Amino acid sequence: MQAGKNGVALFATGSASERPEIVEQRARIGDWEGDTMIGKNHQGILVTLAERKSRYILAGQLPAKHAEGVTEKINNLLRPHKHKCHTVTFDNGKEFAGHETIASELEAAIYFAHPYHSWERGLNENSNGLLRQYFPKNMKLTDVTEEQVQWAIDRLNHRPRKVLGFRTPHEVFFGVSVSYTKQPSKVALRI
Repeated sequence: MQAGKNGVALFATGSASERPEIVEQRARIGDWEGDTMIGKNHQGILVTLAERKSRYILAGQLPAKHAEGVTEKINNLLRPHKHKCHTVTFDNGKEFAGHETIASELEAAIYFAHPYHSWERGLNENSNGLLRQYFPKNMKLTDVTEEQVQWAIDRLNHRPRKVLGFRTPHEVFFGVSVSYTKQPSKVALRI
């Protein structure tokens, strides 16, 4: 094991219950949860990541659930945010077998949820539920384009959340305030 940012161990293969207390408190940006969403008849997947404090979501489409592709996709999604990546918590799926490569690339500690303890990655489970509004379970994810995935992610990241004081995940993650200048369109009602 090597020491990474702030002395946090790299290549951690511990359980979610071994994460530092700061992760549980959601006191900083940079603690992620990861999972995959499977398409109808196991055709295509979405790799999904959710940042715990801001609720910011990242996702990418892949044709299959192989560890090599999932590892590469996770690194591609998180690389631009490497400075905001302290820990990542995955489920115990075989698709996350490349966790040491992810830890090394991102200089982040990796943790795994206990089997059948999806609440240890509850935000990611909730985020996947929100994504299912755009990509229902009966949809083959091989038919989905990367542009469609990014359009859905953009909509979710710009949706105000009560838990964030009605700010958006984008605003919290990037530390910005967004002012909307366009008024909502008026709807004519028939009486």
